[in-house]
Amino acid sequence: MIRVAVVDDERLVRSGLRMILGTAPDIEMVADCGGAEAVDTVLGSGADVVLLDIRMPDVDGLTVLRRLRAAPEPPAVAMLTTFDAQEYLTAALREGAAGFLLKDSDPEQLVRAVRTLAAGGSVLDPGVTRAVIGGYLTAEDQAAATRAVSGLTPRESQVLALLGEGLGNAQIAERMGLAPSTVKDHVRALLGKLGGINRVQAAIVADRAGLVTGVPRGAI
Repeated sequence: MIRVAVVDDERLVRSGLRMILGTAPDIEMVADCGGAEAVDTVLGSGADVVLLDIRMPDVDGLTVLRRLRAAPEPPAVAMLTTFDAQEYLTAALREGAAGFLLKDSDPEQLVRAVRTLAAGGSVLDPGVTRAVIGGYLTAEDQAAATRAVSGLTPRESQVLALLGEGLGNAQIAERMGLAPSTVKDHVRALLGKLGGINRVQAAIVADRAGLVTGVPRGAI
């Protein structure tokens, strides 16, 4: 069972997400709260996945993200956003967000996204993809990304391309016919070669380097 917590200052949003996620037999919503009590509530719930509002009036979503990521065993955190919050996206990415979802995401897409996050993958709503990628990588960064990718082994490049599709290690292992432990080693190596970045950042690099040719719905 995938344990999910939702942090949003709007009770109506939390209720709507509870209803949507409640339709999935493999997902349990274990907590929902506003920003003020978010860190204690989420960590106390044992959530595997957190859907976190990027902008809240009491405690900023980026502050909550930073504190959750500092936990010994942090959950995967996807930011809930709107079209007018682009200035927050790059900061959340650098703080370790595992993805970005619009608050009005399609219910089926939301359920798929939670499953992807729980499997160690990354998610990026198509509505914010360009904003996140454009905000994170400048033209100079893109050139650097392409150079960095050229230093990867062929197998690492394959793994990076699948990271770019938003897949987790187990999914990559199945796709490539490798042991999960082998994939984990490849991921660790390529993230190091790309400058110690995280999986979502690596997925963006894969996109900018032209490695991502087919992207599943709801993935980066």
